Amino acid sequence: MSSSRRIFSWLLLSLLWGCTLHAQSPQHATVAVLTNAEGAHLSAYFPALAASPETSEVFLSDPSGKTGDEARKALGAKLGGVYSSAAELFAKHHPQLTLVSLEPGLAPAAIEAALDAGSHVLVEKPACLSIAEFARLCQKANAKKLHLMLALANRLNPETVFALDLIRQNKIGKVYGVEMHLIADQTRLTKPSYHSSWYAQKARGGGGHLIWLGLHWLDLAMFLTGSEVSDVAGFITNIGGQPLDVEDSAALTLKFGNGALGTLNSGYYLDKGYHSHLKIWGANGWIELNRHGASVPFRYYSTTDATPEIKTFTPEGPSGYTPFVSACVRSALGLEPPPVSTSDSLRIIATVFTAYRAAETRQTQAVPQPSAP
Repeated sequence: MSSSRRIFSWLLLSLLWGCTLHAQSPQHATVAVLTNAEGAHLSAYFPALAASPETSEVFLSDPSGKTGDEARKALGAKLGGVYSSAAELFAKHHPQLTLVSLEPGLAPAAIEAALDAGSHVLVEKPACLSIAEFARLCQKANAKKLHLMLALANRLNPETVFALDLIRQNKIGKVYGVEMHLIADQTRLTKPSYHSSWYAQKARGGGGHLIWLGLHWLDLAMFLTGSEVSDVAGFITNIGGQPLDVEDSAALTLKFGNGALGTLNSGYYLDKGYHSHLKIWGANGWIELNRHGASVPFRYYSTTDATPEIKTFTPEGPSGYTPFVSACVRSALGLEPPPVSTSDSLRIIATVFTAYRAAETRQTQAVPQPSAP
């Protein structure tokens, strides 16, 4: 058989196999949402589920009874029922995906209930109060062959996808260094309602800016470079002096598994809005993402181009929770890989809590590598 005929035969078999898998997979999913009055990002999650073509029906569990109206308004006919507990919901329904948006002290029990019900899980970060707690849930998810996906929605943003493609094309070569900052507003920290929320209490939230926002850029750094953080050193503080027992500022120094070094400045400093920056230097060039607070959102440079020069890219298309939630629904149906794997989710949790340990001890810490049995 000629080479061209062998290639054609392989492509035909691949196509037939893909069609078989597609035909065997359900095309629509039911989704459970486990939350309460302090659930984060519900104003994004409910519309995202409404927009998801693969989501046929949504069931809500909210012991507080405070989110039903918001869900009905966003989901319309897709809202199949509202329940006062996860146990009541799972006794009547078997959703393919469960979305958990609860404070970190409450999230693990909800995650476990969903896994025990045989459901894949998408969970709002940070989802736990310790590495060991989340590692146990990841072990259960792996044992049940279920996805446990942390809500790291920036992975599917157009600029992230473009940057990843450049790196995979070897446009910047071996990664040498990474520089990041993610800065949000200090204004939110001045409100009494914030002071009493779980975001401001370490015993309920696990930490402050770093575990709530900074971890997004830590994850992007590992995701784009394809290298995990192996060691971390750093400091945390409450520079603004608001009545919080969590940090409003963190500064980290990172060592990656491939030997590259990096830095992260993570804090609440602005009066409004965000500033963000992620730059990756390599042997053959660099990539710079400025999603917030810059006139040029994306620049890159590669010596592999015929005429090396700084180029720009303008992100277009949907970003944030809408495409991310849809991808999680499709992965629960077996239609595509998860946008964040269970091991990726555990890795970012381990990295952040190790950074806190480094700040507490004022000593560089090796990031543990907890894994499923």
